[in-house]
Amino acid sequence: MTNKTLIIGASGGIGRAIVKRYADNGDEVIAVSRSGATDDSWPNTVTAKAMTEHNETNIAAFVDELKSQGTTLNNVVITTGVLQNDELGVKPEKRLEDMNESALTSYFAVNSIIPALWLKYLVNVMDKNHSTVVCLSARVGSISDNGFGGWYGYRASKAALNMLVKTASIEYKRRVKNAMLVCYHPGTVDTGLSKPFQKNVAAKKLFTPEFTADQLFTHVSKLDRDQICHFIDWDGEVVTW
Repeated sequence: MTNKTLIIGASGGIGRAIVKRYADNGDEVIAVSRSGATDDSWPNTVTAKAMTEHNETNIAAFVDELKSQGTTLNNVVITTGVLQNDELGVKPEKRLEDMNESALTSYFAVNSIIPALWLKYLVNVMDKNHSTVVCLSARVGSISDNGFGGWYGYRASKAALNMLVKTASIEYKRRVKNAMLVCYHPGTVDTGLSKPFQKNVAAKKLFTPEFTADQLFTHVSKLDRDQICHFIDWDGEVVTW
C-alpha cells in the first residue's frame, strides 16, 4: 500500500529536497507552501498545494479537506522556520540588549506556534497503523546543550517547539496508537536561512539540501518506534533535550 506523505514548507531549499526524497521512495506526496510551487525534479505523484498564510483558520480548513476526502497520512515533515528576516527586523541576538518584543513574537509565531497548530489538527488524519511526524528543530534549542548563549529568540522558540512536540507525542500515542514524533536537527544546510552564517562553517559541515533530505529519511526510518518521541541530528545521533 502506498504511503501518503505531507511536506509543509515545500518551497524552501530543504522542503523541496524532502518532497523529492519521499516521492522517490514511491510515496504519494502533498507539498504545501505559500506559493504552491512545484519543481521539475518532482515526479507526478506529487501534488502541490498553496496556503498563502499559515494560520489556524487555513490549517484547520486544509486538514478538514483531507478528512473529507478520506485521506490518512503516514508521514508528515514540518520544515517551516525563521532565523533571520530583515523585513521583520528579526536576527539572532548577541546580547540581552538586542532582544525586542517584535522579533521575539516573530520567532515564536513561526518556529513554535505554526508547527503546534499543525500538530493540533493533524492528529485527526494520521494513519493509526503507522504514522510519523517530523519537525525540523535545531541543536541550539537544546536547553542542556547551551554553552555559548546568545540567539535568545531562536533558541527559545526551538526549545518551545521541542517541548510542544514531546508533549504532543504522549497524546498522539494515545489517540493514534502507532505514532512517533521526531525533532530533527539538520545541521547547517546551504539554503537562504543559513546564508548569513556560513562563513565560519567548515566546508564538510555545510550540507546540500539533497544530503539533508536523504539523512532525514534514512535516520527517521531506523528509529525505535517503541520510543514515542526522539530528538536527533543529521547523523542520527541523539540530541539532549
